Amino acid sequence: MIVLVTGASGFLGRAVVADLIAAGHHVRTLQRRPSNVEGATDILGSITAPVTVARAIDGVEGVVHLAAKVSLAGPADQFRAVNVEGTRSLLDAAERAGVSRFVQVSSPSVAYAGSALAGVGAEPADPGRARGHYARTKAHGELIALGRDSSAMNVVAIRPHLVWGPGDTQLIARIVARARRGRLPLLNGGTALIDTTYIDNAASGIAAALHRAPTAHGRAYVLTNGEPRPVGDLLAGICLAAGVRPPRRSIPAGLGRAAGSVIERLWALSPSTDEPPMTRFLAEQLSTAHWFDQRETRRALAWSPRVTIDEGLRRLAAVSAC
Repeated sequence: MIVLVTGASGFLGRAVVADLIAAGHHVRTLQRRPSNVEGATDILGSITAPVTVARAIDGVEGVVHLAAKVSLAGPADQFRAVNVEGTRSLLDAAERAGVSRFVQVSSPSVAYAGSALAGVGAEPADPGRARGHYARTKAHGELIALGRDSSAMNVVAIRPHLVWGPGDTQLIARIVARARRGRLPLLNGGTALIDTTYIDNAASGIAAALHRAPTAHGRAYVLTNGEPRPVGDLLAGICLAAGVRPPRRSIPAGLGRAAGSVIERLWALSPSTDEPPMTRFLAEQLSTAHWFDQRETRRALAWSPRVTIDEGLRRLAAVSAC
């Protein structure tokens, strides 16, 4: 089919485009920078520009919506403009263009209110309780998207959790940079169990959602490797693969959350393009269990991960050694 992928210049977006092209689909992309994926037709622009969106979506049968404002800090209106209003505008254009399948790429953070998520499925998105501008606006965007589900346009929401792998300039790069500077403490010893998703698995799972939309539509699904591990072990594996010393220093989770709250307030007073070194949300993520029951996701999408965490770490080490 002809598929439009938004946000294809990002780490996950490029992988999804490559997966769809390999499956034989004709892929257009819409984002501010070239996707640099061979075989894709790039349309440069923003999902907040209706004319550009209309041109990109003309004749499209399926949409994978990845474009989002992603950050630990920043003004609320910037998140809302892209994650809420941009999503609404894209859905409007998709309905007018007769799109039959729409995959909303969301986040498990839309259902996270500060307490552990242990062995649960896709809990309801809750903008009122989600933590931070990103999570709140993504929750709102997911609810808008699922509210458009119909027999004419099948909508599926996919929440990949902590996507990582070689070439990642976000999660992996930040972990390695902070570890190299000695600024990556463990909270409560790094014992909290968390799920992650290797990049190849995230891309194939999102592609599976597009294929299975006629039967899986109207619902949200959390997507992970299904291999929960202590956060300290995961951080150590990533650091060792990148050739840096793993974190050893541990601080109480309460202290980390309090420090994160203070840093957030200071960042708000002096806006910066840099990410804050700690936020309350990040401290909670590093000290609270968040792993998910994958049985319904795998059944509904007829999908299972192909790359284990250990294999992913070996691939990361191989690239880092080059």
